Amino acid sequence: MIARNLKTLSQALAAREISSAELTRLYLDRIARHNPRINAYITVDPEKSLAQAEAADQRLAAGAGAPLTGIPLAQKDIFCARGWLTTCGSKMLGNFVSPYDATVIARFNAAGAVNLGKTNMDEFAMGSSNETSFFGPVNNPWDTGRVPGGSSGGSAAAVAALLAPAATGTDTGGSIRQPAALCNLTGLKPTYGVVSRYGMIAFASSLDQAGPMGRCAEDCGMLLNAMAGFDERDSTSLDRPAEDYCRDLAANAGDKPLAGLKIGLPKEFFGDGCEGCDPEVMRLVEAAIDEYRRLGAETVDISLPNMRLSVPAYYVIAPAEASSNLSRFDGVRYGYRAAEYGDLNDMYGKSRAQGFGAEVKRRILIGTYVLSHGYYDAYYLQAQRIRRLIANDFVAAFKQCDVILGPTSPSTAFKLGEKAADPVQMYLSDIYTIAVNLAGLPAMSVPCGFAHVGQGGGSVWLPAGLQLIGNYFAEAKLLDIAHRYQQATDWHSRRAAGFD
Repeated sequence: MIARNLKTLSQALAAREISSAELTRLYLDRIARHNPRINAYITVDPEKSLAQAEAADQRLAAGAGAPLTGIPLAQKDIFCARGWLTTCGSKMLGNFVSPYDATVIARFNAAGAVNLGKTNMDEFAMGSSNETSFFGPVNNPWDTGRVPGGSSGGSAAAVAALLAPAATGTDTGGSIRQPAALCNLTGLKPTYGVVSRYGMIAFASSLDQAGPMGRCAEDCGMLLNAMAGFDERDSTSLDRPAEDYCRDLAANAGDKPLAGLKIGLPKEFFGDGCEGCDPEVMRLVEAAIDEYRRLGAETVDISLPNMRLSVPAYYVIAPAEASSNLSRFDGVRYGYRAAEYGDLNDMYGKSRAQGFGAEVKRRILIGTYVLSHGYYDAYYLQAQRIRRLIANDFVAAFKQCDVILGPTSPSTAFKLGEKAADPVQMYLSDIYTIAVNLAGLPAMSVPCGFAHVGQGGGSVWLPAGLQLIGNYFAEAKLLDIAHRYQQATDWHSRRAAGFD
């Protein structure tokens, strides 16, 4: 039962093959047994989860169930959930119990889903490895000596280890797609504004976007159907007609389901820009391209000339916004406060110095610097100009193709601690994903095979992901393209050993 996707779980619940309470207990038992090995969850509250499950069973018995009614989900600990500890992976919020629900949580509650718990994450979503959490690093279920990716690594590890059937994540520079790739999951970053950010603790407000993580494209579509929608409480939320993101997944398109589809292959991904990509990862991505050709798609060469500037532009804009957003954590109203201090300024300084971790403080300092007098024009304004150039490159590219394909991450999961002392190398883990956030586009990561890493007794097979980038509001198309690939391959159905 625990290995089923969301659609089959929903059918089993509707047919009363299993109750939501029974299903929730199965996952809670697995969390109790396996979570100490991977540290995927920060907070689990069986009493709250089972109360939601029993309420879902009553809805199902009354014939009032929705597709997600009774299904347990893991929630990234960046979403405020009423009555739940909501830490954002930080000591600063280590004692914060949210008095309200984020819109994403409220939408899942309305759909009848069950909150299994809050998942571990890089502190305030700042990281690419899930090693910056105050609550300790998350271990990748495929090799517990390696990272799961970040910042949504707890959500990714929970689903990969079958400690949840699906989960939520957030993506500021690749934080859904990169951990999905490293943990053999499907993860979707929607168009900016499609999912409300209300109650999602902010890192970089013009880049952050919530999205789903599951085993397959169909899982992501079902989750996005519940998550998406206009929210007047979020000024960046887009008022658009509701749509069914799973609408194309059931269609039978014959032997060539993707006939007529044009897939763009940027030379920056496959030519001059791929020097840092692991050859094994590139081999798997190229094999996926061949599979897409067999499915009827046509490939065209394109260029994203300003792609090389995405990392430096991002690491000016994101820290600048983080510096502003995190100024609210001052030890006065909520969160951590230093035990001993002199005056008010001393309390501010000590509370923030003690409450924030090293990576968060690094980014606050960078952000404050680039926003300071005399440097704003030279750094922040220039980065925003580059951001516009990057977005324009995508606009031009989509005149030649329907979707853009490339690697999600330049490597498979690296060892814990391997890049912790080198922030620049860590930042380059997101080299293929960051441009999408700067442009506000939708993109997803899809499992595309396994790379052999290491030698002798220390070798291991690790998952890799391919990235699909769509035009604005093309989530349904992306899901269909991913779904057709997953119908033709079985990479997404492989499971990590030791978590049966």
